[in-house]
Order: sequence, then C-alpha cells, then structure tokens
Amino acid sequence: MKFWRKSRPAVLAGLIVALALLMGSIGFASTQSVDQFLKRADQIKLDDNDAFSGLLKQLDAQSNQLTELQRDWLAYFHAWQSGYLGEYPQALAAFHDLLARVSDPTLRARTRISLIYDQVNAMHYEDAYATVSNLLESLPQITDRNAHFLVLITAAYLYTYAGQYDLALGYIDQAAAYDHSESSVCIVGDSRVEVLYESGKLRSDDTRIQPVIDACRRIGAVNDMNSAIRYQARALLDAHRADDASKVLRAHDAEVLASHSAALISDFRVTLAQACLLTGDLGHANEYAQSAIAYANKQPFAKSVTEAYDVLYQVAKRQGDDAAALAWHEKYAAADKGYLNDVSARALAYQMVHQRVLDNQRQLEAANDANRLLALQQQVEAQRARTRLLYMLLLLSGLLIVGGWAYRTKRSQIKFQKLARRDGLTGIFNRQHFFDSAQDSLRYCAKASREACVVVMDLDHFKSVNDMHGHAAGDDALKRAVAACQVSLRSIDVFGRLGGEEFAILFPDCPLTVARQRADAMRESIAASRREGDAAADVLVTASFGIAGTPECGYNLATLLAAADDAMYAAKRAGRNRVEAYQPAPGTAATPA
Repeated sequence: MKFWRKSRPAVLAGLIVALALLMGSIGFASTQSVDQFLKRADQIKLDDNDAFSGLLKQLDAQSNQLTELQRDWLAYFHAWQSGYLGEYPQALAAFHDLLARVSDPTLRARTRISLIYDQVNAMHYEDAYATVSNLLESLPQITDRNAHFLVLITAAYLYTYAGQYDLALGYIDQAAAYDHSESSVCIVGDSRVEVLYESGKLRSDDTRIQPVIDACRRIGAVNDMNSAIRYQARALLDAHRADDASKVLRAHDAEVLASHSAALISDFRVTLAQACLLTGDLGHANEYAQSAIAYANKQPFAKSVTEAYDVLYQVAKRQGDDAAALAWHEKYAAADKGYLNDVSARALAYQMVHQRVLDNQRQLEAANDANRLLALQQQVEAQRARTRLLYMLLLLSGLLIVGGWAYRTKRSQIKFQKLARRDGLTGIFNRQHFFDSAQDSLRYCAKASREACVVVMDLDHFKSVNDMHGHAAGDDALKRAVAACQVSLRSIDVFGRLGGEEFAILFPDCPLTVARQRADAMRESIAASRREGDAAADVLVTASFGIAGTPECGYNLATLLAAADDAMYAAKRAGRNRVEAYQPAPGTAATPA
C-alpha cells in the first residue's frame, strides 16, 4: 500500500514535538497555531510516524480548544493512523463517520482518498472503485491544489491495482502536468515506476528511476524513495543481477523498518529474501521471508506472502529438508491460490463498477433523449403547425431511442455474464461457474443414484516453466493442456479452472474405474502435446491427477474436491505425471450428501 503526500525532511519533527510539549503546558496560543500543527502532522505522518503520533497526543490533550473543523481534521488523522497500522475495520468505520458529518470539500476529498486505500487493503474492492468514481466526478469542485493532485495519484494507484495500466498512466500524466514541484517529481515518478514495473516495461537501467529516488531523498519522502528503490531492485532481479539488488536493498532495510509501514516492510523484505536466495545466502533468505510473512499477517493474500512462501520452499529444498519443503510448498500453493483469487476479485470489481458507470451514462443519455423529445412535442403543440403524422414519427423515434438503449444494455449485460462465467485464458469454466454447474450435476446424480467422479489436475513444475521460458510459454502450456483434456470430454462433463495451473473435472454417471482410464488418457495426451517449431512452445508439460468417487465420498462437491486434491498430492509425491485415486483410511465410512 502507498500513501501520498508532500513532505519535508523529518529532522524538523523533533523540534515540532518539543514545541508541542511546551504548548501542552501553556495551551494553544491561537487557531492559527493549531492549524500549523495540523498541517505539520499531515506533512510528517508517513516519513516520521513516531513524531506524528506525538503530535496527535498533544492535539488530543487540547481538543477542547479546537474548532469543529479542527476536531474533524484530528479525527481524520486518527482514522488514517488506524489504517496505517493495519486496523482496517476501525479505519473504515471512522472514515464513513467523517463523511456522514463533514461538509468541508477539502477534508471530504482527503477522507475519500484515504478511505480508498483502506478499502483496498480490506479487500473491499467494489467499494474502492465506486469511491474513486465518485471522487473523480467531484474533481472540478475540489479547489485545494494538494487534494486535487492526490485525487489524480489515487486514481492512478487504484487502476494500477486493477491492471488498467494505460488508464493509470493517463492519470499520472495529468498529475505531472498539474503540479511541477519537486514533491510532484517524487510522487508522480514513484507512481510511474510502479506502473512501468507492473506492466513489464521497467528495465534495471531505466534512466527514469534515479531522478525519482534523488527527488524523494531531497524532500525527505523516505517511503516513496524506498518504494522506488524496491522496484529498481526487482528490475535488477529480473535482469539476473541479484548481487546488485541485494546491495541496494540492504542499504535501506533499516530505514524501511523504521517506517512502521507493515505493507512496505513486507514487500521490501520479500524482495530482499529473493535476492539472498539467488545469491546463495540461504540463511538470510529464510530470515527475510519469515519477516515478510509476519508483517503481512493482516493481508493473508498479499503477493509478498505468496512470494515469501515460495522462497522458504526453495530454501528448504536446497537444504535437502524434504519434509519442510513439502510443508512450505503446500502453504505456497494455498497462498498463491488466494492471491490469484484476489487478483480476479479486483478485476471483477473494477468491471462491475465500470459497467454500472456505463449503464448510468446510458440512462442519462436516454433521459436526455426523452427530455428532448418532450420539448419537441411541446413545441409541436404550441405552434400547432405540424401534422399528426409528424407527431407520430417523433413519438416513434423516441421509442426507438429508448428501445435501442435497452437493447444495447441487455447485450452488454449478456456479454458481461458470459465473461464472468469463463476463464479468460483457457475459455473453460472459471472457479465459481464450475462450482455452480458441478453442484447441479451432482444433485441430479444423487437423485438418480448414479455414480460420479471428480478429478483434480495440476500441471507439474509449472513455476519452472514460467521462470525458464516466460509467462507466454506458461500460458501456452495451460491452453495446450486444456485442449488435450477437452478431446476426451463428453457433453455432460464439467471442466473448470480452479486457479493458476490447477483444474477440476466432474464426470457424471461414470464409475471410478472408467474415470481413472479417462484421466490416464488425458495425462498421456498432455504429455504428448509438445509442439515443435516454436521455441517458446516447445516445452514438455506433464500433469498429476487425483480422483475421488461418490461411492467413497458421497455427493458433496467440497468433500469430493478435498479427496481428489489429496489424491493429486499423492500423485505428486509418487513422482508426478500419474493418476491416483482417493482411498479412504481403513474403517472410515463414506459420507454421502
């Protein structure tokens, strides 16, 4: 998570706190002095959070001398601090309470900006995109230059989070054109570096990185500076310069720890862990990965958590500790699945809010068309010069406009519903639609007393395919594996992608022996799907299969998936590229739904 602001060197914070202690004994001299304290608190809240907390305590002690607006600003800072420390439910409630009672346009804008960051961290993505949409609509009424600038930067951050990089860069360019100060160079530059890296366009020798770091250092924007440094280090890792990345990160690790920003520390330390792993420093790789997980404990699906578990798995594997490696890999798989689901939730939330905005615009256009039609009808009635035929034609045109709008809206809804059911890469059912369709099919099998089997399939060593050949080759391998399986599917079978390289298939009206034969045929088809002539696609991919049947597990989909998943992991442990059927422990009774 990032927080944006204009800041000055934090060395002045000690003087401010000393003055605060002095004023605590004599009281605030004037409203102006309170405003100066509030302004200073806003400037140092990120780069010197300890001094910021001290200012808040001093202001709390003198709250009876504050005006209503000053007390609202103080409440805003307390809500901001709650979010900064990871207390997101408390922060969200406080911000909503402020918005319900505050009328000052600048404070309302700042409250919405901070609310967006905490909504994202609390995974309330649809609320965050709705908030930023309302905030952008109110942008012409925001006269405070700093708040106006922060709205543009916040929009860029949120659309980067949704993977809308071109849209994010557009708002970054607007912010750069709006404010040419050195603070803007730091903040806008850091935002641009983030978008370039996330979109795969940042190189380790990019000349735009160092000016951003230098500008942030000059104004004391420590967190923005270290954020840019982290992306620089990631670009160095991508360029196989792990030693350089480690050197850059270690020089600023203590500075990052002193920021008390859990999200920044987690991101920074997992990058440092990856650098240590690549340089062979396994002890520090383990230490930094554990630290990254600890700081991200309130965001279990953060990317840093997934990456940290992967580092721990790689360390245990290199140390020959197979038991620990397996345990870390299972945690990595669970975290990676959660992270991928979280990425999908962000994208879906953006699409839903975007679609609502478009629908509202269409409704507004339709209302404007209807108003224009009414004006024409009134003009016809006033002038009494038009014929009845013209009147009927105008009425018909209005109905056609409204009907056309309704038709376009319906088509958009149908298209969106179709997209929401399908996995964007492979074209098969996504996780949610697979669950819905499979549950319906299982209910039918249960009523008809028909056997059914669930197959869980996971591609072997898929991460190494991405690492060695790139994500394009990984995507091609996923599509080839799906195509190989589809050859063996019946029209009644249900095929879906659970996430990453994991898939599930429901075979209705199919006994376990037949299901095992079909799964083995799919396994052979996947292993034989290697395509010659294209270096990126000439990748041998195999898969491990796990099968569970209703005679042993009943007709509950969750139970069948869990059993099939256990069998799939048994196939992994047995050497991969094989099919294993779930065998309940002796004496364990089946649990039909």
